[in-house]
Amino acid sequence: MSFWNKRPARPAGTDGASAGREPEVAVESDSAADASAILSGDTREDTRSLGVLLDAIARVSASRDLETLLDYVVDSSVEATGAERGFLVLIDAKSGKQVVRVARSLRPSGEADSIGRDSQYSTSVVKRVVESQEPIRTSVQKDSEELDLGNSVFDLKLRAVMCVPLTSRVNEEAPGSPSPGAGGSALPRGALYVDSRAATRDFKHEDLALFHALAQHIAIALENAQLNLHSIERARLERSLEIAAEIQAGLMPKSPPEQAGFELFGWYRSAEHASGDFYDFVKTRDGGVAAVVGDVTGHGVGPALITATAQASLRSYARVLGDPGSVVTMLNSDLSERMDDGMFLTLFVAALGEGSELQMLNAGHTPPLVWRAASQTIESVGADGPALGLMDDLEYRVGKPLTMEKGDILLAFTDGLVEARHPDLPDRLFDEHGVRAVLSDQGFKGASSRELVEALAAAALDFSGNAREDDITILAIRKV
Repeated sequence: MSFWNKRPARPAGTDGASAGREPEVAVESDSAADASAILSGDTREDTRSLGVLLDAIARVSASRDLETLLDYVVDSSVEATGAERGFLVLIDAKSGKQVVRVARSLRPSGEADSIGRDSQYSTSVVKRVVESQEPIRTSVQKDSEELDLGNSVFDLKLRAVMCVPLTSRVNEEAPGSPSPGAGGSALPRGALYVDSRAATRDFKHEDLALFHALAQHIAIALENAQLNLHSIERARLERSLEIAAEIQAGLMPKSPPEQAGFELFGWYRSAEHASGDFYDFVKTRDGGVAAVVGDVTGHGVGPALITATAQASLRSYARVLGDPGSVVTMLNSDLSERMDDGMFLTLFVAALGEGSELQMLNAGHTPPLVWRAASQTIESVGADGPALGLMDDLEYRVGKPLTMEKGDILLAFTDGLVEARHPDLPDRLFDEHGVRAVLSDQGFKGASSRELVEALAAAALDFSGNAREDDITILAIRKV
């Protein structure tokens, strides 16, 4: 499902609003943290957007200075969306009036700075968003459209306006959570607002997705300010990590693509909120699909940032570079500049075309296995090069093509699967023997890719008592 569905706005009836053409209203879907909505396909822009968002997560988790944090997130909103001004507006609980908490503008140098809190902005847009809890993204082309939004839009000659409500998905989704006035921590009502007078400025779908995510972090920061001293650190970290997990889950494929002659299925489970593992089905330049499994050392927000960067880059490079070796070489060059010493990414890529041959590249990853239906045997896929991020000048090349016949299965997984530990016997691991046993059993039964992956995941989790010391990712490709 897409991140935003659009429908006409409800009339605000304030600030000179008239019944005319309504601005575009973005309505939140069932997954407000679907990070794939932020991705535009441009590697540089996607990396920057994900960096802004994950940096906001880190700052909300660590910052003790609320005012500095709010300035930073509003600055990030202005800079990331290319707006001229940004406002954090809160609704006074007693009077119901709008109170500007933070007001920032973009200097010609590209840096954000404070402006007067009495600066004029569209109060009617903010009121409409706060009351409806529906984000607004609109471009104004005519004077009549300015008046539809309010007198201030007309007076300021604004050409682009975007506003999102401050929402707390924790309180919205938790059963029995306190409502405002019911005691406990209630989120202040308000909105995050940006605008621009530039005729060339047009806020995009990706801008709104990123803007909404940043607004959630302001909501988290304001909630945290209301928590007592003993719980504030834990609450900030927990919520930030949950959002990081939601972002990463949004980057994972919602469903496997259809590819003639093949059946695909993937599954992952993180050890913590955020994972250093990922899998993806990437479209290639020739119209095929490349199945990818990656594993960054460690788990948590740091490795999650690397996986997000790697996924965004892979999706872009695969569309313009036909050879998987060139794609991985380019990705390694990018990651080597960003990864700290001691961190690296193991990666396995299998490019599927129209025939029965798969082009494969194993960059230091746990060796995948191949079930041969005709002989009922299992083969292992060796490495074609070291992990990514260790040396920036490596050139990767695909290994020997894999020919698959009907019923054959290619199984790729991360080391968290084979290293699943028995709860009562610490020295006993699920190991590759456990993987081979399930693969043989399911392959002999003629199981589908999904049935194999689910059986393997269930066997490993049952073996470990559902405990996970490391992230687990499994991907299966079956020839049909």
